[in-house]
Amino acid sequence: MQQDAEYEVPYAEHGDQYVDGAWRPALDAGSIPVLNPATERVLATVPAGGAADVDAAVAAARRAARAWAATTREERLALLTRLRDGLAAHQEEIAATVTAELGAPVGFATAVHAGLPLAVTTSYLTLLADHPFEERIGNSVVHAEPAGVVAAITPWNYPLHQIVAKVVPALAVGCPVVLKPAEDTPLVARLFARLVDEAGFPAGVFNVVTGTGAVAGAALAAHPGVEVVSFTGSTAVGRTVAETAGRGLKRVALELGGKSANVVLPGADLARAVNVNVANVFANSGQTCSAWTRLLVHEDQYEEAVALAAKASAKYLPGDPADPRTRVGPLVNARQRDRVRAYITGALAEGARLVAGGADAPDGLPTGFYVRPTVLADVTADMTVAQEEVFGPVLAVLAYRDEDHAAELANATEYGLAGGVWAADTATAAAFARRLDTGQVDLNGGRFNPLAPFGGYKNSGLGRELGRHGLEEFLRYKSLQY
Repeated sequence: MQQDAEYEVPYAEHGDQYVDGAWRPALDAGSIPVLNPATERVLATVPAGGAADVDAAVAAARRAARAWAATTREERLALLTRLRDGLAAHQEEIAATVTAELGAPVGFATAVHAGLPLAVTTSYLTLLADHPFEERIGNSVVHAEPAGVVAAITPWNYPLHQIVAKVVPALAVGCPVVLKPAEDTPLVARLFARLVDEAGFPAGVFNVVTGTGAVAGAALAAHPGVEVVSFTGSTAVGRTVAETAGRGLKRVALELGGKSANVVLPGADLARAVNVNVANVFANSGQTCSAWTRLLVHEDQYEEAVALAAKASAKYLPGDPADPRTRVGPLVNARQRDRVRAYITGALAEGARLVAGGADAPDGLPTGFYVRPTVLADVTADMTVAQEEVFGPVLAVLAYRDEDHAAELANATEYGLAGGVWAADTATAAAFARRLDTGQVDLNGGRFNPLAPFGGYKNSGLGRELGRHGLEEFLRYKSLQY
C-alpha cells in the first residue's frame, strides 16, 4: 500500500454506523459535534447512537460469533495482517485525525498515536501465531475458546491505541466486537472501521456505534447479548460499568485512573530523572492515565529537584498542535480545561507553591482549550492534587525522609497503575519497585514494552491489556477429561 500524501481532515456530517459489515444509517436520532480543541471549531458530526443502534450491532455480532470462533488461526492471521498493513499505510491520516480531534501535537501523534497501535497490532500477530489454544494436563485436554461477544468501550486520550489494545486481541482469538468509542474522538474509530472493512473481515465480526457513554455505552455494557465488557476510563465510571455488567454475570476488564509516583532514590541521576519525569507528565497534554504526576525526592535534594523541574518545564510551551515544533497542545474539551485549572487553583489554596505554569490562560492563545504546563512544589500527601487524578499537564513534587517514607507516600493513594523508580543501579531500583502497590514500574527510565501486561492494582482496575495477558482476557477454558 502507498503511504498517504499530506492529509487534512475534511469536514463531514456522518449519519451512519458501521454495523454488520457495512455503513448503515443510524437508527437513533440525534448527532454529536466533534470539536477541534485548538480552534474550537466543529470538525464533523457523528450519530448519537442509543439502544436501537446498540441492539443492531450486538445482533450482528451474535450472528457472526459462531462462524468467527470456528475460523482457523491462519485465517485470522491473514485478516489481521491486512489490517496491520492498512494501519501502516495510513499513518499520516491517523496522526492528522488524532491531532485534529484530540489536539495532540502532530509529532507526538505520529510517533505514539499512530505508531504505537501499529506496534501493538504487529505484536499480536506474533502472539497469535504461537499461542497454545490447547494444553494437556494429566488426563485432561484444556481448550482455550473465544469468550463471546465483546463490548469495547474506549477513551479519548489515546483513542486508536485503546481501540487496538481491545479489538485486535479479541478478534485474534475469535471474538466478535462492538466498539463504542469516546464521543470526543470518534473520527479515528471510523477510520479504523474503514480499515477493518478494507481488510475483508466477515460481516458482523466488528461493529462501531458512536454515541455518549451515558446512553450508548450504558446500553452496551448492560446488553444481554454481550459476554465480555472491556472498558477504559475513569474509576467512577468504571465502577458503574462493573456494577452493570456484574448483574449480567459478564466478564469485565477495567483500565481505570492513576496517580503514579516517580521515586528518585539517593544516588540516582537526579537531573535525568527530573527531566524524564517532566516529559512524561507533559506528553499528550498530561492526558495519560499512567503519567508520573507525583515526583518524590529525598528532602536533601528537594530544592534542587524543584529547580530542575521548573527549568525543564520552560521547554514545554503550549501551541498549535499542527505545528511540528509544538510539544504541548490543548486539552480535549472546555470541561477538561476548566477542571484542570481548578485543580491548580485548589492546590495553591491548600498551600502548594507555584514554580511553573499556573491556572491563567497561556499567552497568545485566545482560542483553544489550553492549560499552562504546571509544576507545584511543597505538596503534601493529604492535598487534593496529590490524591486525585488531575489528567492535565500538572506535576506535584513531594519530599520524603527515607526509603520507608518514600514507599509510604508512593502507596498512599487509591490508585496503583504505574510508576517509576530511579536509583544508582538497577538492582536497587528493582528492590524498591517490588514495594510499590502498582501494576507497572519503569526502572531508571525503562522503555514501554507492548508485550508486557498493562493494568493496575487497587482502584486502577481489573484485568490486563497487551501481550499474552491481554490476549487471555478474551478466552475461556474448557476441560475435556479422557
